[in-house]
Amino acid sequence: MTVKTKKHFKKFFLYFFVSIAIAVISVGTYMQLPKSLESIDGTLRDYMFIVRGEKPQSDQVVVLDIDEKSLGSLGQWPWSRNKVAQIVDNLNAAQVAVIGFDIVFAEYDNSSPHKVLKELNIKQENIPNYDEIFAQAVVNSPTILGYTFQLEDEKYIKTKSPELSAIFIERNRQLADEMLIKAKGTILNIPILQDNAYSSGFFNNVPDPSGIIRSVPLIIRYEEQIYPALALEIIRAISGQNKVYINYDEIGVKDISIGDFFIPTDRHGKILVNFRGKEKTFKYISAVDVYNNDFNKKDIEGKIVLVGTSAAGLLDLRATPFESVFPGVEVHANVIDNILTGDFLEKPAFLDGVNVVLIIFLSIFSVLLVTYSPFWANPFIAAILIIIELVLLYYMLFTKGLVLNIFFPIMTTALATVAATLLDYFYEIKQEEAIKKKFASKVSKEVMDSLLKNMDEGGFDAMDKEITIMFSDVRGFTNISEAMPSARALIDFLNRYMTPMTDIIIDEKGTVDKYIGDAIMAYWNAPGDVDDHADRALTATVRQIEYLKPLNEELSAENLPYVDIGIGLNTGVATVGEMGSEQRSDYTCIGDAINLGARLESLCKSYGARIIISEYVKAALKKTYQMRNLDLVTVKGQTKPVEIFEVYSFGELEGRLKEEIDLFNKAVDLYRTSFFKEALEIFKEVNTWEDKRNLKIYDTYIERCEHYIEEPPKDFNGVFVHTTKG
Repeated sequence: MTVKTKKHFKKFFLYFFVSIAIAVISVGTYMQLPKSLESIDGTLRDYMFIVRGEKPQSDQVVVLDIDEKSLGSLGQWPWSRNKVAQIVDNLNAAQVAVIGFDIVFAEYDNSSPHKVLKELNIKQENIPNYDEIFAQAVVNSPTILGYTFQLEDEKYIKTKSPELSAIFIERNRQLADEMLIKAKGTILNIPILQDNAYSSGFFNNVPDPSGIIRSVPLIIRYEEQIYPALALEIIRAISGQNKVYINYDEIGVKDISIGDFFIPTDRHGKILVNFRGKEKTFKYISAVDVYNNDFNKKDIEGKIVLVGTSAAGLLDLRATPFESVFPGVEVHANVIDNILTGDFLEKPAFLDGVNVVLIIFLSIFSVLLVTYSPFWANPFIAAILIIIELVLLYYMLFTKGLVLNIFFPIMTTALATVAATLLDYFYEIKQEEAIKKKFASKVSKEVMDSLLKNMDEGGFDAMDKEITIMFSDVRGFTNISEAMPSARALIDFLNRYMTPMTDIIIDEKGTVDKYIGDAIMAYWNAPGDVDDHADRALTATVRQIEYLKPLNEELSAENLPYVDIGIGLNTGVATVGEMGSEQRSDYTCIGDAINLGARLESLCKSYGARIIISEYVKAALKKTYQMRNLDLVTVKGQTKPVEIFEVYSFGELEGRLKEEIDLFNKAVDLYRTSFFKEALEIFKEVNTWEDKRNLKIYDTYIERCEHYIEEPPKDFNGVFVHTTKG
């Protein structure tokens, strides 16, 4: 066996061992399944619901909504029971199949004339009793009342048990420990209602730890008896069965069967709700329309009508995978529709084994795939694997109805690819480190990583590329140097200025080319591409100017000199690449665009500006900045005049500054069209403003106008070109 082959097997077994270790950790964590991770898994599944979108429902369930419209017409809730009775009578007359109340009538009707007179000790003969009227409507209709169990708080517990209309038969209960939710008490309807209804069911919705309703209990145990949910009782009623079978396996409840209806549940007897969509996916009918008998009878004939509310003030709103505000009554509508259509989401016991096998497979496959792939491809491999997993899990969820774990396969793939990538460091990064040592004497550290990534594409080769170049310089640096007690103090002072300036440049994706004493040269869009390089460069420049204020406050408190700077920006095509000698070289840029940028920085002194940009920078900008048109200049070394602009800050001009700049621009237009007297008047007027932004520019233009008034220029042609040696 060759040395190369031995190294290959050694590497294979090392990576295989790591993949097994990751699989063991992931499987062990999955078997414990902390609640926080279970919530993350549920959240990921919620996104799948959102991606799937709405799904057609069976059209067999209608929501009778106590909405804002009904409250506005019939008054605040609770309504007098004779109104509720009228609604039930109208529903019954429309030949509804079942009426289910997602409401509990736990107190007597205080508005009933019978109750009012009784409390006043007045004779009550032939006086309407609204509770009796409602009870009679319930008796004469296929009404199933709702009630609620006390699951935690025992303060308002009623100890009476609801009457059962069905026989619950538990099969193989001995196989598993008790996993059903156990109630501590009940909140029932008043006896006259509870005792006269066809039957009743609880409507407790139990959210996940994250507060999202993803499953609904179909059965709850109370005082050793099993009771049905409102949705389950409605299904039993329409099926005409009086026996409900609860089937157990080794982990708890397996499923519930009623006649021809077979309902898979989780181990706690909860159905995983396959939500049809957002709020009002089901048909809603306003309660006041039914009360006034102003509705289409065919909309509810032979259908299940659930009475509930979407009004925010009645506090029956829940969070679901689709929405954070979702009527609780429509949760029950979704459950009933799932059962009627047999469109379930299942989580049978064998899925735990499937999840474990999937985790182990993904761990081994991901590590080995990364091992034999190029180092640069690792992130793409991880992303592709995760996308494939998500598509597969999505298919299993909505096509097969199987709820596989989402979080752990994705986490395992991510961990495996990260671990394999770290292992690659010991086999491949060492070679890159050797290359870096070789390049260290040729390329500045700021661009080394980018150049290494593009070595195969000629990353060192010189090329013509559009960049934005920045030159900045500290004003009066000679005086600052003389004021410093020592060279060390001067270096410390410069570092306090240079460090934040450099951080801002890097933060805006710029490259610092070099430091020239107190000056900084930087550029954007090289070596890496920066699409908005002009905006990035100008943003960095404005941020640097703004940073001077807190910096100078600190320096002033320490009796150190004040710092002011001038910055020039230009955008243009330059030659960028490795330049120098065989012994020493650097990655830098040269060209006319660079020279112009340097000249613009020096013009800051002549124009009393802090930031000057060229017309080429302005043309490349996508964002809005506060600026003024300064002048047309021909700088040393160039013959073509360039329009330059002074920049103040971000955003639109406004207030006093806008007024000043508008007048200034008007004067400049007059000046450039040889109307020197008119321009002079405006320049002088604005120059008297105590709050004018630039103190020097007006003196400059006033001096020019006065000169040209006395000595009119020849061949001015509407444009004045100022030549500077700066």
